[in-house]
Amino acid sequence: MRVLLVEDSPRLSKYVKEGLSRAGYSVDAVLDGEEGLWLALSNEYDALILDLMLPKIDGITLLRRLREKGRKTHVLILTAKDTVTDRVKGLSEGADDYLVKPFAIEELIARVQALVRRSYGLKKTVIRVGSLEIDSVARKVTRKGIDVALTGREYALLEFLVLKDGRVASRSEIELHIYDDHAEPLSNVVDSTIYRLRKKIEMPDEPPLIKTRRGMGYVIEEKLE
Repeated sequence: MRVLLVEDSPRLSKYVKEGLSRAGYSVDAVLDGEEGLWLALSNEYDALILDLMLPKIDGITLLRRLREKGRKTHVLILTAKDTVTDRVKGLSEGADDYLVKPFAIEELIARVQALVRRSYGLKKTVIRVGSLEIDSVARKVTRKGIDVALTGREYALLEFLVLKDGRVASRSEIELHIYDDHAEPLSNVVDSTIYRLRKKIEMPDEPPLIKTRRGMGYVIEEKLE
């Protein structure tokens, strides 16, 4: 899943980006509100992590302009401002969640996961497709009760295909949502990850889950349960 991080502390930005990347997220990180607003309006993100005290454009102004443009990206405010007034203002301007610094990276990731589920209309933390089960909190995958060990990137790709709920995911969609911009050549990376993912989740006595639509992309046809 693709996340935008707008945080003016280079050290904290690096820490959060590394944590999210290890969890399988593709992260665009910027250090000021002006660039953050431009990216948020130019791209589709599954979640936005937003500091309030930013150079050029502050976080509340960024959030207000984003909502004025009709963008519905789910936003997690990440800030040292912890008064009730600050929280109420952030939420009233259109934020979906509020996390105060300092924080545990595990909690941040869990909150981002919750926002991603919400963006796809899911309330359940456990997703089932046929004999495949995904625990989106533990980031654990099983098929017919057998654990499937996946890398962070493989997990993110599987989750993305499942959340498409029977719709084809094109290579360009996968590139945008799963991989960082520096991954080259992206098409080969997508195909390689699909190949590894298939080897791990497919079972001899079960029909293949991930199907190729030539010229279109990849799809898991079975619907979410």
